[in-house]
Amino acid sequence: MGNGAATANHESESLRDQVRKAVIWRSGTQILGQMIAWCSTFVVIRLLDPADYGLFAMTQVVLVLFNMLNGYGLASSLIQQDEIGHRQMRQLFGMLILLNLALALVQVIAAPLAAAYYRQPMIADLLRVQALLYVTTPFIAFPFALLSRRMDFRSQAQVNLASAVTGAVAALGGAYAGFGVWTLIVAPIILFTTRAVGMTVAAKSLMWPSFDFRGAGSMARYGGLMAAGQFFWFVQSQADVFIAGRSFDPHHLGIYTTSLFLTQIFVSKFVPALNEVAFSAYSRIQRDADAVATAFARSARIIMVAAMPFYLGMAVTAEPLVLVVLGEKWAEAVPIVRLLACAMPFMTMLILFAPASDAMGRPGISARNGATGAVVLPVAFLAGVHWGATGLAVAWIAAYPLYLLIAARRTLPVIGLRARALAGAVTPPIVAALTMALIVAGVDSMLPAVGPVLRLATLVAAGAATYGAWLLLFARDTVTELVDLLRRR
Repeated sequence: MGNGAATANHESESLRDQVRKAVIWRSGTQILGQMIAWCSTFVVIRLLDPADYGLFAMTQVVLVLFNMLNGYGLASSLIQQDEIGHRQMRQLFGMLILLNLALALVQVIAAPLAAAYYRQPMIADLLRVQALLYVTTPFIAFPFALLSRRMDFRSQAQVNLASAVTGAVAALGGAYAGFGVWTLIVAPIILFTTRAVGMTVAAKSLMWPSFDFRGAGSMARYGGLMAAGQFFWFVQSQADVFIAGRSFDPHHLGIYTTSLFLTQIFVSKFVPALNEVAFSAYSRIQRDADAVATAFARSARIIMVAAMPFYLGMAVTAEPLVLVVLGEKWAEAVPIVRLLACAMPFMTMLILFAPASDAMGRPGISARNGATGAVVLPVAFLAGVHWGATGLAVAWIAAYPLYLLIAARRTLPVIGLRARALAGAVTPPIVAALTMALIVAGVDSMLPAVGPVLRLATLVAAGAATYGAWLLLFARDTVTELVDLLRRR
């Protein structure tokens, strides 16, 4: 009995250490990689025109739709299952290859239809070239799943960092060479090609695919349910651009989508990386409901400690932030950024649910949540589009709290966590960030007329000092938890 308890404790400590290392590698290299990507992205934004980003956003509706069906859900089944054999791995690789070749063909055929819908002939050519991305997908998704199953996030992180550098170099080269919108098409192709080669080498995953799919039904069903959830995610995440693309010209659509890009930096660039670690960790402890509930509450608190000051700080510093980061020609984005930043905390909390429910073997929950969003958000966007980009931003603020409430009521019982416990976990960073935002707004109102760089630096310093002081005074347990995490306790 004593040996059994000792073994269980050792396994728990081993998993905890693996998760800690995984988070450090994924988040650490993610930050470095994103710093490189952001430096190049913001330089490119200054060189290109809003209309270039509007055209690119139109192609993304089609690309994101097909990417939701590209087999990453199938690859996730490799992570979630307790045991998997060599034959199943070959079958999965074969499924990914066939599926992505089919998607590439469909995109090429559908390209003229998309161009006709947006009334922009150039869209067809852009989409045909972007079809090359599907060739790389099997060589990213399959080795990614193998490395995640081994909790080897170090190799993943190294490959992601290398590919981020190549993508950044390609983007800068294209922008300075005057490629215009083609810069936004070619750079991702180079990035994904580099990532495909790096992942395949790191995982040693190159094998002969099997196209005999007998016995792969459970893997296909799991992947199908995850794909359904991803499809609904596509509907809700692209509905605004799909609706606005028909009403806005490329310039105004570019203003809106670039504002969305800026406000979604944290939720789209950092949270997914942490969710990858979370899914693997939840899958390892899926039979211990209490452990999953505790881990989810803790991860939500830690993520919101970083997310809340980011979003609310962005809301109160929107004007100098846009002028410094994007430049004067993007000044129209200021009110849009301010509104969208207020909606992002709800989106961040929402996307934390899927890894936990999927790892518990309930991908149908994510699909149902996605279906809810696929109804709530498009309805809000259809109403808001009549007031331009500002109306779309207000629609985000109106729809996402309702969407989060519905999803939480459906998901928390599966995770085994009470709503009150989750609220208690995230309240300290929320209160601290709200206090910070009020003080920063007050400081901004008292500042004399200064340049945007000095104004932004002053407000950021005031916000950081306020937020840190509030946590130390009124949420010391949260600070202690973060310190203990870094100290491997």
